[in-house]
Amino acid sequence: MSIDFSKLPTPFYIVDERLLVKNLEILQTVQQRTGCSILLALKGFSMHSVFPLIGRYLKGITASSLFEARLGYEKMGKEVHIYSPAYIDEEFDEIMKYCDHIVFNSFGQWSRFKDKVKNTNSRKIECGIRVNPEYSEIETPIYNPCYTHSRLGVTLSNFRHEELEGIDGLHFHTMCEQNSDTLERTVKVVDEKFGKFLKNMKWLNLGGGHHITRPDYDIETLVGCILFLKEKYSLDVYLEPGEAVALNTGFLVAGVLDIVDNGMKIAILDTSAACHMPDVLEMPYKPNIIGAGKPDELDYTYRLGGNTCLAGDIIGDYSFKQPLKPGDRVVFTDMAHYTMVKNNTFNGVNLPSIVLYNEEEGIKVIRRFGYEDFKTRLS
Repeated sequence: MSIDFSKLPTPFYIVDERLLVKNLEILQTVQQRTGCSILLALKGFSMHSVFPLIGRYLKGITASSLFEARLGYEKMGKEVHIYSPAYIDEEFDEIMKYCDHIVFNSFGQWSRFKDKVKNTNSRKIECGIRVNPEYSEIETPIYNPCYTHSRLGVTLSNFRHEELEGIDGLHFHTMCEQNSDTLERTVKVVDEKFGKFLKNMKWLNLGGGHHITRPDYDIETLVGCILFLKEKYSLDVYLEPGEAVALNTGFLVAGVLDIVDNGMKIAILDTSAACHMPDVLEMPYKPNIIGAGKPDELDYTYRLGGNTCLAGDIIGDYSFKQPLKPGDRVVFTDMAHYTMVKNNTFNGVNLPSIVLYNEEEGIKVIRRFGYEDFKTRLS
């Protein structure tokens, strides 16, 4: 059954629960075949209204902050892992209330907080160190955790093996939207550099960036990598994708407000790249639109722009079978991950509503936003 995108006022994000389940079933299969544990990385997708559903398939969540950890603890109630480049002293006691695994970015951070972890009575907490294998195939520096002078993870030359007492596992994260052949080459480097330390560890966390639910993803190679590590070192393996959970599950439905002409036709929408899909400008990338083509591929070509005063608030150039006019709708695909978690109210532009679709309930509005949401972010 197709979704009728005309039912609600624009703009709105809508997540199709059927597509989400399809992704979760793929991830569950990897867990079943390998015995690994897969966690949802909230930095990519934190729509907590679907946490109960996700929790039926995955082992828990991984957080990058106190607030994410608390959200996962309260809304999913399964394992909670956390990693941060540096923890804030005033927040650490509360972090320990929610987290089962705490990964430290440096031995300095581990030294600073290890006594607190050891003496806590709130829960059994396992601790890890993030390592930097100094190997990554990410070409864009802003997304490369192993780029020159990276602040993320401990390199082999800075690894303090004499301070490993109390450390249960190692963690690395070197990937972004990549296939398992990249993981296979990365595992080889990690094995060569840090294998002697893995022999004494309970677990290894392979981080995120695994595009497991992408149609062309090679799951067999992923399974082989996980089984290799488990068998060689007799440890548990964790993966923490965010994007792979929500990949291709959501849409952003926007309306056309006006058409202007400045050497080409420009459609101004009631959504914004800067406010509602920041990765379009940051990655950068150009999202697909249902029924649209590349410039000049179809009869009518337009540049689509947002409704902020930022000159560069441009989504991209597209072509359509029919001329666009005010009141028309455009539907952007793959808009669940890194959208809701990164959106903002620059210019006082309102946030899109959050909507869920499933076959039992149909279209269900989870939340609408308004002036109070804008005002309470300010002082």
